[in-house]
Amino acid sequence: MDKITVAEARKAEAVGRHVRLQGWVRTRRDSKGGFSFIELNDGSCQGNVQIVAPGELANYEAVVKHLHTGASVVIDGEVKTSPAKGQATEILASHVELIGNADAEKYPLQKKGHTYEFLRTLAHLRPRTNTFGAIARLRHQVSMSIHQFFHEHGFYYIHTPIITASDCEGAGALFRVTTLDPDAPPKVAGKADFTKDFFGKQAYLTVSGQLQVESFACSLGKVYTFGPTFRAENSNTPRHLAEFWMVEPEMAFCDLNDNMDLAEAFLKRIIADALKYCAEDMKFFQERIDPDLLKRLDGVLNKPFKRVSYTEGIGLLLKAPQTWEFPVAWGSDLQSEHERYLAEEYFKCPVILYDYPRTLKPFYMKVNDDGKTVRAMDVLVPGVGEIIGGSQREERLDVLEQRMREQRLEPEAYSWYLDLRKYGTVPHSGFGLGLERCVLFLSGMANIRDVIPFPRTPGNAEY
Repeated sequence: MDKITVAEARKAEAVGRHVRLQGWVRTRRDSKGGFSFIELNDGSCQGNVQIVAPGELANYEAVVKHLHTGASVVIDGEVKTSPAKGQATEILASHVELIGNADAEKYPLQKKGHTYEFLRTLAHLRPRTNTFGAIARLRHQVSMSIHQFFHEHGFYYIHTPIITASDCEGAGALFRVTTLDPDAPPKVAGKADFTKDFFGKQAYLTVSGQLQVESFACSLGKVYTFGPTFRAENSNTPRHLAEFWMVEPEMAFCDLNDNMDLAEAFLKRIIADALKYCAEDMKFFQERIDPDLLKRLDGVLNKPFKRVSYTEGIGLLLKAPQTWEFPVAWGSDLQSEHERYLAEEYFKCPVILYDYPRTLKPFYMKVNDDGKTVRAMDVLVPGVGEIIGGSQREERLDVLEQRMREQRLEPEAYSWYLDLRKYGTVPHSGFGLGLERCVLFLSGMANIRDVIPFPRTPGNAEY
């Protein structure tokens, strides 16, 4: 007898096999004919497999007729062709074993509609629902595609530190890491003395692995990092998390155009793999979450990305026949409404905006000859807006030091980073893609808290 998954049992080629299934009961209904139907799911796919449990089973009255939603069971039986519409197979059970019961009155995920807000309070159980099972499988596939894409393109996977003393973005939204006693820290001149701390200095959770991965790009050529990042922004919105995952590739001897080429190919690969390997889940998202999803993804997959300078984009927004909630002006950052207008309404395709004002971007972005803009880019897609942000890095030592001072950063604190410009400096570029923002885009979900297993947001660090 073969142990197989529900996904395998639902395939027509499984007919005739004697198998063992393990999973959780979604529903049970009893027939007047003296048998029961059990809908079983094990998380391997979107759909359930129907178990036909005949009344002749030794434990039919004592166990089968008392199985409730959420109970875990082991089923032995034969895969049969199903006469029911909408399913290729069903299992004629020869043995049903109850492993773990679920109290019918207390189990919180009974077969009925639940709001996403309610399910966020049950983050440990919500993966058992159709929506969050699909999100978990999609998130897994996206992660696999990320690694496969970069491996096939000659990139090396680098593990950058989670604890750092560097503020990559220069915005100061950092989570401090300390072992000092918060009630009685050692002090010097009235302030906490961090020389007595575990690392001998102030340390933080990383907001990005970019600076560290640049050093490997300047040695190995093409590298990427993929891991958790943390930002202590008090942004309690459907688009922000305090903890999220970022993939950040970096390429030596590459300019912004090379960077844009890579970003476009990368995003298209992720979409293609999701449609290929998560077809059932993507169909579910289309039917239950966003009816325009597959059409929108097809447009991103099969249309070339339009490349437009920030200055051109501002001009188009100023001429747009609509009123903006946030005013448009050269030198101001674009908001989601501006980004989505360009991608969804004006160009009706993905857009890469480039050459942003230097005042909007971090110190490490290469300054253009005009002195006013930097070689930055943002990839905008319909339905989401910005999904990728990147730049060509500033490889000139004197300009980089000047940019640091502009943003009130002390170059001495980044001496190791400046060494990359002192010893064999090269043009190099990279970008960042937030995994959760990507899954949000691929699934059509509206709230980023619903595409990560255990969301961390202001006031919420449960589990």
